[in-house]
This record gives sequence, structure tokens and C-alpha cells, in this order.
Amino acid sequence: MSIRIGIIGGSGLYDMAELTDRKEVTVETPFGVPSGPYVTGKLSGKDVVFLARHGKGHKIQPSDLNFRANIYGFKTFGVEQLLSASAVGSLKEEYAPLDLLIPDQFFDRTKGRISTFFGNGIVAHVGFAHPFCHDLSHIAYDSAVAAGAKVHQGGTYVCMEGPQFSTRAESMLYRSWGMDIIGMTNLQEAKLAREAEICYATIALITDYDCWHPDHDSVTVELIIANLTQNARTAQKVIAGAVGALSLEQRTCSCANALATAIVTHADAVPEQTKKDLAPIIGKYIK
Repeated sequence: MSIRIGIIGGSGLYDMAELTDRKEVTVETPFGVPSGPYVTGKLSGKDVVFLARHGKGHKIQPSDLNFRANIYGFKTFGVEQLLSASAVGSLKEEYAPLDLLIPDQFFDRTKGRISTFFGNGIVAHVGFAHPFCHDLSHIAYDSAVAAGAKVHQGGTYVCMEGPQFSTRAESMLYRSWGMDIIGMTNLQEAKLAREAEICYATIALITDYDCWHPDHDSVTVELIIANLTQNARTAQKVIAGAVGALSLEQRTCSCANALATAIVTHADAVPEQTKKDLAPIIGKYIK
């Protein structure tokens, strides 16, 4: 059975309490092991599949996440729309801890992370000017409003390497550039989702003001977890509402055909093993 809606839970959101008819499914991929078993079930009357980004017990740090395996696994379920919930720091006074933000841009500060399915004899260049799905992001925003959350629409997510938090100099620099929020995980997910022709949107859960703020110059895990715990119920309500609002009709956004003009390599030149490994990704273009 194809499951067309996926959910990634970040720090503090390791489960979906309202998920019924649960079943754990272990997935093997050509790129290694995902963060953990996927959990399939029903949410808001629809079939969904959930993955805890950092694994059960939060065992995997951001730089060690197997982003390719995680997104590939969602693709093998048939996922077309992927909602991500993630903890972030705020780089602007008006975005307060416990607020939500639905970003529409990224700035990359990661180093050496693998963020493409391609290579091994095949080259593709997908468009990434607009890294989040416009349609899915608007549904997430509308759901947050309906849930009574204080939510902001649009903004740039700085994706840093971590696992350490920013220096104050870095935090002040990002503010001077006009950046809005900062986190450690979502950029690679968005790039890989685009290559896999999966719509992707982030529900960013603001936990702190990052260290630029005079009251937050020493960001602690305790502060972040306390705010995440408070925000978790809201986040689950937002996700459930968004899932309920999602259409399962044919998508009209450009995400659905992101690879149509992106593959450079001629089909005859692609190694057979690469074709096999990437079948869920490229199968409709290269046999």
C-alpha cells in the first residue's frame, strides 16, 4: 500500500500521540540504515508514515544523520508530501521562544554533508531557488493558525553544522545578514526531498533566542527541552491539522516533476547498479 504523507519528528517530537493502527517497519536502503524504524498508521483519517529524525532516545547527532537513507525510505513508501517538525533558535526579537515559523528559504553553513542521491555514474541538477514546497508550507501555516499557535510565515533558516551552538560573533553575523532562525538538520532533508520529487515543508519550533540575545547568551539543552516539551502538544495539533487538510489528488506544484529536466547523464551511460539503486528516485525517467 502506498502511503503518500510522511512526518519527520525532530528534537522533542519523537512520536505522534494521535497516530492509530501503528506498525513499525524497518527499511533497508542502498545508502545504509535510516534513523530508526518507520511507524505507519492513521492520522486525521489518512495513512501516514512517521520517522523520529534522531532515533529513539535521541541517539544520533545532526552531523551523523543518514539523510539519504531517511528520505529514500520515505520514497519507498510512496510519500509525496513530507512535513518536518524541528527545533530552532530565533535570530530576531519578534520571533519569540514558543512561537512557530514556517520558513521559505535556507542559508547553508554545513560542511561536507552528503546531500544528493546522485553520483556513481549519474549527474542531475535540480532547481532549488525555492527550497520549500509553497503549497505544503501554506497548509502548515494555516493549520498552525487554526491550532491557535503564534506562527510566522516565511523566513530564512540558517542550517549550521553543530553539534555546538553558535558563537556570539556568528550569531550576530547571521542577524546582520537578515537571517531569521537557525537549526542543524533541515537543509539536507529539503535537498534530498526535492531530488526525490517529494514536497517538503518545515514547522520550526522556536526554543530560544540563540546567543545574540542578552538573556540567552548561554543557550542550554535544559532550556531547549523545556520549551520543546511545552511546544510538543501544539506541534502535534498543527501536524494533525495539516494532514487532515492535505489533498491526495494529483499534485500541481513543481516538486512533483523536479527531475524532469534535471538529469544530465544519458540513460545508456548510467551503470546498471546505479539504475537499480535509484529506481524509486529515477525510475519514471530512466529504466
